[in-house]
Amino acid sequence: MATEGHDLSAYDAESLTGCSSFRIGLAVAEWNAEITHALRDGALAVLEKAGVTDVKVHDVPGSFELPLASQWLLRHAGCDAVIAIGSVIRGETAHFDFVCQSAAQGVLRAGLDSDRPVVFCVLTDDNIEQSRARSGGKHGNKGVEAAVAALQMALMRQRLASGSNWGIGL
Repeated sequence: MATEGHDLSAYDAESLTGCSSFRIGLAVAEWNAEITHALRDGALAVLEKAGVTDVKVHDVPGSFELPLASQWLLRHAGCDAVIAIGSVIRGETAHFDFVCQSAAQGVLRAGLDSDRPVVFCVLTDDNIEQSRARSGGKHGNKGVEAAVAALQMALMRQRLASGSNWGIGL
């Protein structure tokens, strides 16, 4: 969550070791491209720093199309995780609410149905200034945060599937 005056996009690169073998998909909405391309670039920088070389980037018309694109990246491209990148800026109609709700629920469903991480990186802002602040501005870059989350979740899935004993035992 963005907090006024705080850049929350810092992360520990050491925590992402062991990610180089992952295939990561990015579904990127073309609508509000100034914002979505900045988010995409932030995510790609993290993936590169983590040593991930197998990245599938596909553009889709808008945020409403992100769930199906995410599902296809998982099913047909064999991705270990997907980052769904979009930007919906509130307008004067209820369209904003329908698109945001559908995108969020669809991305959640794609992940649950596939048993693989699908990270919701859709900015849902009231105005373009808020979007700019969260796509490389004073609040950092949510694309960075989404890529870190995708890699952390893919690592968790891999470790659990291998029977590796890691994590905090209570």
